[in-house]
Amino acid sequence: MPTVDIDPDELRDLTGHDDVGDEELKDDLFGLGLEFEGHTEDGAFELEFAPDRLDRLSVEGVARSLRYQYGDARGVHVPSTNSAEWSITVDDSVPDERPYVTGAVIRDVSLDEDGLDSLIQLQEKLHATMGRKRAKGAIGIHDLTMLKGASATDTDTPTIEYVGVEPDEDRFVPLDSDAELTPAEVLEEHDTGRTYADLVSEYERYPAIYDDIGLFSFPPVINGRRTEVSTESRDLFVEMTGTDQWTIDKMLNIVCYALAARGATIEDVTVQYPDHELVRPDLSTKTKSVPHKRIETILGINLDPNEVVDLAERSGLEATKEDSEDADELVYEFTIPPYRVDVLHPLDVIDDLGRAYGFNELEPEYPDVGTVGGRHERSRLEDAARTQLVGLGFEDLLNFHMISEAENYERLGVSPNADAYGAGEAATIKEPYSEDFTMLRTWVMPSLLMVLERNTHRAYPQHLAEIGFTAAVDKSENTGVTEQRHVGAVLANHDAGYEDAKARLQALARRFDVELETPPTEHPTFISGRTAAVVIDGEEVGVIGEVHPKVLVEHDLEVPVAAFEFELAALQ
Repeated sequence: MPTVDIDPDELRDLTGHDDVGDEELKDDLFGLGLEFEGHTEDGAFELEFAPDRLDRLSVEGVARSLRYQYGDARGVHVPSTNSAEWSITVDDSVPDERPYVTGAVIRDVSLDEDGLDSLIQLQEKLHATMGRKRAKGAIGIHDLTMLKGASATDTDTPTIEYVGVEPDEDRFVPLDSDAELTPAEVLEEHDTGRTYADLVSEYERYPAIYDDIGLFSFPPVINGRRTEVSTESRDLFVEMTGTDQWTIDKMLNIVCYALAARGATIEDVTVQYPDHELVRPDLSTKTKSVPHKRIETILGINLDPNEVVDLAERSGLEATKEDSEDADELVYEFTIPPYRVDVLHPLDVIDDLGRAYGFNELEPEYPDVGTVGGRHERSRLEDAARTQLVGLGFEDLLNFHMISEAENYERLGVSPNADAYGAGEAATIKEPYSEDFTMLRTWVMPSLLMVLERNTHRAYPQHLAEIGFTAAVDKSENTGVTEQRHVGAVLANHDAGYEDAKARLQALARRFDVELETPPTEHPTFISGRTAAVVIDGEEVGVIGEVHPKVLVEHDLEVPVAAFEFELAALQ
């Protein structure tokens, strides 16, 4: 899960609760869904957060949520904005692959070292999550005084221009550099340019932003040194470019709210497209209708209508009561603030109400049904297999079902179209929040190797196993997707080999009284000649072997790894 570093002293200062101790603060943060993961070298809290609450990627956003939780703030707050003095003109030459831009002017912001660090962290975390590593949205923050026309006495509206340029058409000094470089040279010679070169290298023309002085931003790669922000900066120009207007507009809202929390004034910017005009930031609210009965049903408690309104205001929302077509059914219209990008469904609103009420305050109740619950046969089989794996010396794991395409296929040398175990067309997420979780995994081996990769600092041997969910597109299924449980295991040690993995697999097969065969086979993840198919009761259901050195190097593993994986249902 994503993490964010928060200075507890700064958090207390922004909430106005200097008397809250560290342990109490951790409990309060946990109530928001932010889990304490440890301290950084500087003593900051490292917090794991739900990737949907992107407004909490900064200390300002977390402080805002705590103020609602403490009762110091209520309802929807929308900062006022001054009329636009600046505009962004979008030229026809802008690359079709990255046609959208948005922006805002920030006045009178107070940025000390902590504030600047928080702004930089927010920028990078938004890049990594909602911006899809800058591919979908990239943020540029500039010192406004370094842009020509920043003086308020100018009679003409100051304008910057978003254009497309030839790779070697112009030069500028990028951040962390003393030399003037063309955009093409930035991609070849600058560390940041090389990191993000793949985003624009195939474009015929590169995105660029100019003021009257010249080129000062090369999105989504790097800003110019001329407009670099420092603790002395008081007025900022925020611009964002991307492949989707909604995404960059919402990213802009989150940044504007964070800076407004530090006393800044927000000023509109006019965005002039060739065929239409926008005024940004877009701080309009949206609404969700939720019946009272549904709130009570989901939370399992009885609530007075006024209590629902109170819970909404303590969540940073607002609620108005409206009558539905059924006079006996009370319906609320909930107002959602502009920085909330996660509220897509009425259940998201109910989750907020439940947190404001306090999930720990909910008392468990037996369901009012006439049947007696029992273990599903699949669950019994899964528990029995897990028990045997632990008995064979494996540490039991529970990994995420979602993964990225690179982790599932590329890093293991598997092509989605290959005739190999673990291949197959994946069930993908249409609008994922993070590039790390874009699809459902087709097998569990990638997850196990990712754990080994993160555990290279721990002692060996490491024997890990998981019985986990997998899915793949299958048009013969009514849902279009086949779902299975797989048994996967890895043995990492200086002398791990095929025989070690097969011995444990044989012991597992004997326990479940099934016939095991391991005929030789080929698989791109495993070493040729040290790989076999897993055949149980005459049906090929998996693979076993020694992991290929290329895969080990890809995962920074310096010891041999032997592994096997097969379908859990084969043990029945």
